[in-house]
Amino acid sequence: MVKLNKIYTRTGDDGTTGLGSGDRVPKTDLRIEAYGTVDELSSVLGLCVVALGDDHDDVIRLQRIQNDLFDLGADLAVPLETAGDAPRIRVGQARIDALEAWIDAANASLQPLTSFILPGGNVLAAWLHLGRTVCRRAERATLRLAERDALNPLCAVYLNRLSDLLFVLARAAAGDDEVLWVPTKEQG
Repeated sequence: MVKLNKIYTRTGDDGTTGLGSGDRVPKTDLRIEAYGTVDELSSVLGLCVVALGDDHDDVIRLQRIQNDLFDLGADLAVPLETAGDAPRIRVGQARIDALEAWIDAANASLQPLTSFILPGGNVLAAWLHLGRTVCRRAERATLRLAERDALNPLCAVYLNRLSDLLFVLARAAAGDDEVLWVPTKEQG
C-alpha cells in the first residue's frame, strides 16, 4: 500500500525522477512521457465520471478503468528487466477482455457510422472524445518507448482498446446530438 506523508522531496529538483525500480531518469525520458500521459488520461476520465453523475452505471466502470490506468502506469514505471526482483503489477489480458465486452455492449445500440464524427455533441461526449485523443497519445508514447525498451506488450493493446471504448462511449453519450463531419466541397 502506498503511504505518502510528505508530498515534496526535492529529489526531482535536478530534473530527474525515480522509476519503480529505484533507478533515476530524466523527467523527459520516454518512460516518463508514457506513464505521465496515462496519468493525464486518468484525470480526463475523472472529469467524465463527474459529468456522468453518481447514479450512472458507467461511473463504476470508468473508475475501474482509472484503477487499470494506475496499474498500467505502474507497469510502465518498472522496466521488465527488473521484474524478477519482486512481484510487479502488470496489465493482463482479462482487463482487455473486459474492455472488449463493454465496447460490444455499448456499440450494439448505436447506428452504423456514415461519416466521421466531430468531437462534441454535449459536455460528456466532448470529454470522452478528449479522453480518446489523450489515450491515443498515451498509446503512441508507449509504442515509442517499446521501440527502445522491452515492455509488457499488453500495455499498448490495452490503450488501443480503451481508445475504441472511449469513442463508442462518446457516440452513445452524444446520442441524437452527434455531429457528423461534412467534407468541404471547395478545393484550394
